[in-house]
Amino acid sequence: MKFLCVDCDEQMTFEERQQPGDGTFAAAFACPSCGRKVALLANPMESQLVGALGVKIGGRVLDKEQPFELIRGHMQGREDAFVEPEGAVPRAGAPRWSPEAEARLGKAPNFVRGMIKRIYADYARERGIAEITPEVMDRARVALGLEDM
Repeated sequence: MKFLCVDCDEQMTFEERQQPGDGTFAAAFACPSCGRKVALLANPMESQLVGALGVKIGGRVLDKEQPFELIRGHMQGREDAFVEPEGAVPRAGAPRWSPEAEARLGKAPNFVRGMIKRIYADYARERGIAEITPEVMDRARVALGLEDM
């Protein structure tokens, strides 16, 4: 977000930021051409929102473009998001995995392995297949339109 001077059509520059301690904050900007000033005052709820989003009042210049920097900075992924815990009891009706199918599944990136496992398990369960083998995985890929993945 940038503040522009209406008269000069110049980007205003950041001058100062104040936090009075009552949950509000104020920021002042000035036009480098004509000296016109503008201030922004945020109430406690707006201040909390801005703080939670990690917005830096006053901005900064980036060395290089950082697309979605704010969003990426606040997303916390987990490597094990789709990994079933060791010793977990399989869901009722869940098919077994052959050692060959487990080895093939192990070649997929860790962060998608659980999702892939669930896709094949759902495919097998819907068709009454008791054991997932590489052949079942191949049939599922064709049937589900995943050949190019």
